[in-house]
Amino acid sequence: MQLGSVLVKSGRVNYPPFLMTPGLPMSNASYRDAIFSTPLDRVARFSFDEQVVACFPDMIRRSVPGYGQILGMLSLIAQRHLRHGAHVYDLGCSLGASGLALAGALKPDAFRYTGVDLSPAMAERARQTFSEECPDYAMSVEEADIRTLNYAPSGMIILNFTLQFLPPADRDALLKRLYEALEPGGVLILSEKTIDADEQDNAWRVERYHDFKRANGYSDLEISQKRTALENVLVPDTLDALHERLQQAGFPRSVTWFQYLNFASVIAFKEA
Repeated sequence: MQLGSVLVKSGRVNYPPFLMTPGLPMSNASYRDAIFSTPLDRVARFSFDEQVVACFPDMIRRSVPGYGQILGMLSLIAQRHLRHGAHVYDLGCSLGASGLALAGALKPDAFRYTGVDLSPAMAERARQTFSEECPDYAMSVEEADIRTLNYAPSGMIILNFTLQFLPPADRDALLKRLYEALEPGGVLILSEKTIDADEQDNAWRVERYHDFKRANGYSDLEISQKRTALENVLVPDTLDALHERLQQAGFPRSVTWFQYLNFASVIAFKEA
């Protein structure tokens, strides 16, 4: 099952079906995220391998609050801020959900899209999905490290839940390169898992996030083992730190337009 198999129409935007039912299980249990459902003697570092790719839609749907809403807004943001025919980068594109969201609402000549992912399994699945679901769109996928990629001028860059997986020391340099790659008037969408500077507030958000995962069918064992696997792999910033990074990269203005518990999305503007 590809991420984009059978698009569901909702108003003017076509969404992949798993985005439409955030509280329901997948129809086929073989695609359900059960990676951490049994006790492990040693919890390995989390990686985006074939096992993760196979259940990734279900994992994201049950693990990332507001993911569907973020995707749904991408095309609306593009309609407002993207120059017709401009290039779009989707960095850490995984299975290509952002590209599908844009293709579901925009005409084929409205944009050119390049997805980039370091995981061979993710990149290959995204290519297959775009070939099947968006044959009339100029959509390509590169298997590459976003820190060393040679960027083409672009009108929009999407960085959804990707920066958090880079070493903190590498983040400022990447954001500076992305600012330079954007055309005048271009925008960067940066979505991240965040932490609160206040320990009590942060603990409350984390506890409610775990409640969110329990409500979506994850056991305490799965929550605990997943958290161990992500330790020192996913290193979140505070929202203030994200805005500071964007400012240091050159963006004169950035706005937090979405927040759900400890997950947030920011839009940063390059001057026209």
